[in-house]
Amino acid sequence: MRVWLACFLLLFALAELFDWLKAFNLPLPIYILGGVFLAVASNYDKIVGSYFSDGSMAQPSTLQQLNSPSQSLDPISFPSPVEEVQQSET
Repeated sequence: MRVWLACFLLLFALAELFDWLKAFNLPLPIYILGGVFLAVASNYDKIVGSYFSDGSMAQPSTLQQLNSPSQSLDPISFPSPVEEVQQSET
């Protein structure tokens, strides 16, 4: 009996809430601000991650690899063949 009563009260509350929400209207700027907030919240890691692309938020192993003499921070430079041979011999 308790389960039936709880289900009835829950469905009644949901129906009343739905009727109240149907009559609820917001002005257009609130919808625009809500959309902007959702866009920022869903892309937060991409937005904030671009500010830390210099490696300040990198993991210790990544920092160790970046600080090694054979690795360069310049994205255009490549290791010379001599460096590659020296690394493969060790």
